[in-house]
Formats: sequence, structure tokens, C-alpha cells
Amino acid sequence: MHPVIDQEHTSAVIVYLLLLLVAMIRLMSTQTLPPAVAMEILRTSTEAMVITDADGQIVFVNRAAEILFGYGASEMLGEPVEILLPQEQREQHHVSRNAYLASPRSRPVSSGLELYGSRKDGTRFRSEISLTPVETSDGLLVISSIREISASDESEAYFRTLLESAPDAMIIVDEAGRIAIVNGQAESMFGYDRGEMLGHSVEFLLPQRLRKHHVLHRQGFGVSAKIRPMGVGLELIGLRKDSSEFPVEISLSPVSTAAGAFVCSVIRDVSRRKHMEQEIVAAQEAAERANKANSAFLAAASHDLRQPVQALSLLNGALRRTVKDERALEMIEHQETSLTAMTNLLNSLLDISRLDAGVVSPDFESFPMQRLIDRLSPEFSRQALHKGLDFISRSGDVMVRSDPNLLSEIIQNLVSNAIRYTEKGSVSLICGERDGRCSIDVKDTGIGIESDQLDSIFREFYQCRSPGVNKEGFGLGLAIVRRLADLLEHDITVKSGSGKGSCFSVSMPVIACESNAAVVEDSDSTEEQGSVSGLIILIEDDASVANAWGLLLEVEGYQVVMAESATEARTLVNHLDVKPSLLISDFHLLDGSTGVEAVTEIRGYYDTIIPAFIVSGDTSKVVKDARSLENTTLMSKPVSTQRLLAAARIATRTGKVPQD
Repeated sequence: MHPVIDQEHTSAVIVYLLLLLVAMIRLMSTQTLPPAVAMEILRTSTEAMVITDADGQIVFVNRAAEILFGYGASEMLGEPVEILLPQEQREQHHVSRNAYLASPRSRPVSSGLELYGSRKDGTRFRSEISLTPVETSDGLLVISSIREISASDESEAYFRTLLESAPDAMIIVDEAGRIAIVNGQAESMFGYDRGEMLGHSVEFLLPQRLRKHHVLHRQGFGVSAKIRPMGVGLELIGLRKDSSEFPVEISLSPVSTAAGAFVCSVIRDVSRRKHMEQEIVAAQEAAERANKANSAFLAAASHDLRQPVQALSLLNGALRRTVKDERALEMIEHQETSLTAMTNLLNSLLDISRLDAGVVSPDFESFPMQRLIDRLSPEFSRQALHKGLDFISRSGDVMVRSDPNLLSEIIQNLVSNAIRYTEKGSVSLICGERDGRCSIDVKDTGIGIESDQLDSIFREFYQCRSPGVNKEGFGLGLAIVRRLADLLEHDITVKSGSGKGSCFSVSMPVIACESNAAVVEDSDSTEEQGSVSGLIILIEDDASVANAWGLLLEVEGYQVVMAESATEARTLVNHLDVKPSLLISDFHLLDGSTGVEAVTEIRGYYDTIIPAFIVSGDTSKVVKDARSLENTTLMSKPVSTQRLLAAARIATRTGKVPQD
């Protein structure tokens, strides 16, 4: 609640309180005046004055009190003060009076108490009463100043109550900066009683080091006073009675009255909020550090962790082509299976980490789905055939806008899962248009999924709890699918039942329906039995990986020359007698250059767009920098040896790389 109130009512409250302060000063001054003079002041005061002794007996009333209560002085003197209260309040007042006398203190008129007086004729009236205890040689006396609250005073009482019930501390200061009014919240906030603050310069509520500056600031505000809301960017500090400091926010509202100019200050302790802000900043800094560390880990993992896996995969492929012993070939087969499992797990973990770290950015483009389905289908056919399953692939003439690489990863995960969990029957990949949307459906005749598990299958490391479930997976494929679908803003649904197979569907808007006559080369149909030949320039800065590449390609029948950097590759071509048939380069090279730069310079030397493979684990950067290169395919580490050799055959024979 903002404490700014109607100016007319505020003025009335302040004028009344100032008058009361004057009256209080008069009362206090009587203690140092001659008794006769003091008594004359009390008798002639326009405020009703009643003095009681320590037993609550009335020992003095003035003429204003006689008029207010309708009793003569002789009728009140010697009587208990309770005769001036309504009958039903007298017993409680007697208890309250004894408690007050046990610890007497000045009580201002703005105490917030609901008080009533009773006249001789029995009529009741609301009243305001201030109390001032005075020690005399005859004992304690209590001076009561009593004022009837008339109908016109109701609004003043309302706003005094409003002041006390305000949720924030409020302090009103006069033109000299002295505290004129405070509320209970200000007492609680600063630890002072009201009487300890009234009349003091407001600067005593500030740390010593800030007081001089605040005086200048206050004087400047007084020259051009205007409402200043909370939270204007000032760093303000309050000082409690116990000398502890705390941060505050203060709003200022100038108020003009007949008694002079005042400034109403609303003060809020923001210690908790400041602490929370500090915690948030610390958490943000920790998150930024963690994000940087995570990014550094992902960059290192994408390259360094994949390098040894790549070398093992290449060496396995070379051994397969040289070893003839059946027992040795069986061991190589088991080794390849383990390498495939390790590769899949590594790729899945890195994909999840990159997606969660927010470092994957989709690169949208428009393309026909038939081209994507036709490119992926041959590999799926081989996987299904290896397991004795039928694979069905079909795509209509549907044009979509998506990231083909990320969408391919979604499809690969769904089809691989379908093949893994299907022991007999078929797996199908069907793409078509329904209601203006392209729907990619992956169906299988596998074990299916229980209905109570459908909400859980997209969680990391979750695997279905069904009899006969293949445990080869890691429970990451569908988690990656969900994240990729959310990133691309594609919808994904699943229909399944135990023993009834499953159907996973990915859908996105259709942007056009065109007839696509794109010719997609199938590596199976292009490959021919027999020897291959040609010179391949291999640019790789990791010696173990380079040697593995070289062994695999040389066993296959290629001539291989190697370089570690773009600079070394430029020097190398000056000594070659034969133009290379294929360029294979890692993306990140030894001298800080990239495979894109190396390929571009070698092509420039021969003035020919030589087919090129660029290989890296840093797929996001590769996609951005390498996709623009003509006659270039991108391969993510670790690369399948079968895929690599099939693509190399096409490139060295036709001069064109197959699209990845």
C-alpha cells in the first residue's frame, strides 16, 4: 500500500499533531514554572485536563474538563478516574491503569487506542487521550489531556489508523529535517521508541559517514520537491539503534500544510531482497562457469574422445580386409560389435550433452522428404536384413522446411530402435501428407510398449520393462528424439500396445507439394567388385588416426599421402606428379587452420573441384563452415568404415561425392 493520501486530510492530521506537540511542550514546561503559574496554565488550557494520583484518584480538573464531562469540579475530585468512562469499560480500565502505573511513560495522542468517555448525563463520546507521568514530592501524578473526536475528526482518526496499519515504515519530517511523525513499523524497523525519534534530525537514522552528504541531498530535495518513487537506483543504508546497518528503499512525497512543508518518507527494508539478488547473481555466475566448462568439455569430447574410437574403427576395418583366418575374423566381428556399441553410446551421450547445453542450433532449409528418405533407406535395409527383417520405405512428393541433419538423426534413432526391438516381421518408414502436414511414420511389429510406460520412454536411460526386451540399447535414443523434435518445433506422437508393435510419428507443416525427380545414388548399386585406384590426400593431425586411415585406404587399394596441417598440404601438392582423386581432411588441424581452408587451397592449386570428405566431431561448426563447399560431404566421427569406403569408391570413380 502506498502511503500517499489525500492532501487535505494529510494536512489536517499534521496540523492537529503539531498542535498536540505544542500542548505537550506546555505541560512539560510547567514542571519548571512556579506552582501557581503552572496551575493557572492548566486551568485556562482549552484542552480538558485531568490529573490523577498513583491510586487513580482525581486530584485536579480544569474548566475544559468540567464542560466536556458535564460534572462540576467538586463532583470529580477524589473520585476514581473510571467515573469518566462508560460502565462496561471501567473494570478493564482499572486493570490497564495498574499496568500503566507499574511502568509509567508518556503516551502520545496518536496511540491508535479506541477510547471512549462518559458524561454525567450518560452520553458517550469517542476521545483521544495523551498521558504524561510526573514525579512530585507527594508521589506520582498522571496528567491526562482529553479531546473529544467530533464527526469532522473521523477522517483524521481514519488516516492516523491508516498510518499505523501501513505495511511499510513511515516517517514525516519538517522543513528543518526534524522527525515530526513516525508509525509503529518505523519503531520496529529502527529499534527506537517513538519518543526517541520525534524531534531528532532524520540523519541520526543514517550511518555517520553518510549524514553530511544526506543533509545536502535533503536540502536539494527541498528546493525542488517532487514525488520520488521507490527503486530509483539509489543505494541507501539505514542505521538501527543497535548500530547495525541495513539496505533500504525510500519513496519521498512532499506535503504542504498551513503549518508548513513536510516530507513523507516511506521506508522499506530490502535486506532479504538484496540477499536474494546476491544469491541469484552468484547462481548465474556459477551457471556461466558451468556452461563454459561444459562447452569446453563438449569441444574436447567431440574431438579428443572420438579420435581413439575413430582409430580403432579404421584399424578394425583394415584388419577385416587383410585377415583370412576364420577364427581371427570371428574375433574381429566381435570387436566391431563392441566398437559399434561404444560409438553409439559416445555419440548419444555427446548429443544429449550438446542439446542440454543449448549449443545445437538448427539450420533450416527447404527440401523434399523423398531425398532424405531415399538417402537413409539403404543403411536401414542393411540393418534390417542383418536381423532377418523386412524393411519397407516409401515417401510421397512432400516439401518441408527443417534441418535435414537433425531430422535425419530423429529418423535414425526411431528406425534403429524399431529394428532393435523387433525380432520378426517388418519395420517400415513411410512419409506422406495428412491434413496439410508431413507425417513421418516409423512402424514395427515388435514387442510394443505397455500403456503405463508411454509417458516415460522419452526420459534418459529409460528402458521398457517387458519380457524379452533387447538390452543392447542405452535408453538415450528417444530422449535425443524428444529434444531434437522440441528444438525443431516438430510434433512427435507414439501409438503402441504390448505385443502389438509400435508406431512413432513425427510431423511438421508442408510448405509445398512438388514432384521431385532427384536422382539419389545408392552406394550398393554403384559399388562394383574389383580393385580400386587413385591418389588420396589425407590431412589429419592425430598420428594414430592418420595411420589407421592410411592402412585402411591402402589395403583397399588406394595410394595415400598425408599432411598434418593446411600449410603442410600446400607444400605437399608441389611435389605430387598425379592429381589427387579425393581429399579427406579433419576439420580442426594442427596449425589452427581448418579442413575447409586446406581443401579450398588444394582445389585452387589444381583449379579443379576435387571431391572432398571433411570429418569432425564438431558438427555444429562443420555444418556452418563446410556445407557451402561444393562437391563436399560431411562425416561425423567416428565414421563407419563401410560407409567411408563406399563413398570413396563413388567419389574416385565419378568425381562426385555422394550426398551424406
